[in-house]
Amino acid sequence: MKYLLTSAGIKNPSIHDALVDLLGKPIAESSALCIPTAIYPFSIGPSMAYRFISGTTASPLTELGWKSLGVLELTALPSIKRENWVAPVEEADALLVFGGDVLYLCRWMRESGLADLLPSLRETVYVGVSAGSMVTAPVFGETYDDPNTPFVIDKGLGLVDFALLPHVDHKDHPESSMSKVERMAAEVPVPTYGIDDETAIKVVDGTVEVISEGHWKLFTP
Repeated sequence: MKYLLTSAGIKNPSIHDALVDLLGKPIAESSALCIPTAIYPFSIGPSMAYRFISGTTASPLTELGWKSLGVLELTALPSIKRENWVAPVEEADALLVFGGDVLYLCRWMRESGLADLLPSLRETVYVGVSAGSMVTAPVFGETYDDPNTPFVIDKGLGLVDFALLPHVDHKDHPESSMSKVERMAAEVPVPTYGIDDETAIKVVDGTVEVISEGHWKLFTP
C-alpha cells in the first residue's frame, strides 16, 4: 500500500502533486472510498461526518474531483457479508480516512477487518487526515491540553514504521505545540514526525518522503 499521511488534507499544491503521483493518474480518473468513522465519538460527529462526505470541511479531500466516491463505514462492516465490502475496497484507487478520535478509529479498523486487509492492497493509496494518519503507526501518541494527562500512548496498526503528530503549532490546537510533541516523542519507541497543516508524509515501499510547504520536525527515540 502507498500512503499520504496529512495533518489537514490536501492543503497545498505540493501535497496535491504528491497525491497525483501516488495515484499514477489524475484524480478525475480515480475512484475513492471515504471513511468518516473516527469523528463519531465527538458531539459534532454527525455534522462533521456529513461535512467530510460532502466536501465542506477545512481539510480538502472528498471535494477534489474524484471520478467516483463512496462511503466505507467501519462500524457497519462486521454485520455484512465480507465479500460485499472487500470487493469495493479492492477496486478503489484511494481510501480517504478522516480524523477524529484515534483510539476509536484504531479499534474499528481492527474490529471491521479492514486493518488485516490493508497490507494486501499494493496499489491502493491510503490518504489520512489527522487521526486517520496517526493510526497507521506501530505506536502512536496523542497530546492533550491537560497538565494531569499531557499525552496518551497506545498501540497502532503498524502499517508504517514511524509515528506522527498533526496540527503542530496550530492556533486552534494548543495541545500540539512543538514543545509538547517533543516531550511526548521522548516516550514513543519509534521515530516521530511533528507536522503542521501544510505538511504530509509520503510512503512508498517503506521509503519515507516529507512533503511540506510549512514546518515539521523529526524526533528519534
